[in-house]
Amino acid sequence: MSWLKSIFSTQITEPINAVGGILDEIFTSDEEELNLALIKQRLKQQPNLVQAEINKVQAKHRSIFVAGARPFLMWVCGFGFLFAFIVNPILQWLFPEVGAPELPLNTMMELTLGMLGLAGLRTIEKIKGVSK
Repeated sequence: MSWLKSIFSTQITEPINAVGGILDEIFTSDEEELNLALIKQRLKQQPNLVQAEINKVQAKHRSIFVAGARPFLMWVCGFGFLFAFIVNPILQWLFPEVGAPELPLNTMMELTLGMLGLAGLRTIEKIKGVSK
């Protein structure tokens, strides 16, 4: 009976468990892959949900400087893009002898993309707790 006990001792089962654990990590079932895909989709949605809540809180603020800041900047950028891409080319076409003003389109594009929430680094910092 002692030889049977020595076969099934913890010294023998540890390598078997280690190999089994490695094989389990290498091969995943379809159910595990679906669960991982679902978790990844939920994590990808988190920044959008947080940004939506921030937008709601800002829009409800009683101060016009907080609630109106985003709409004001969006209108300014919108009028700037309207002038840069529609009005100014038409004016140049109609009156080529009059010079065309230079607009800071790089700055406007950076501001507009940030305002639209495409720059999510701040949201990610808040989610991870880096920013206080």
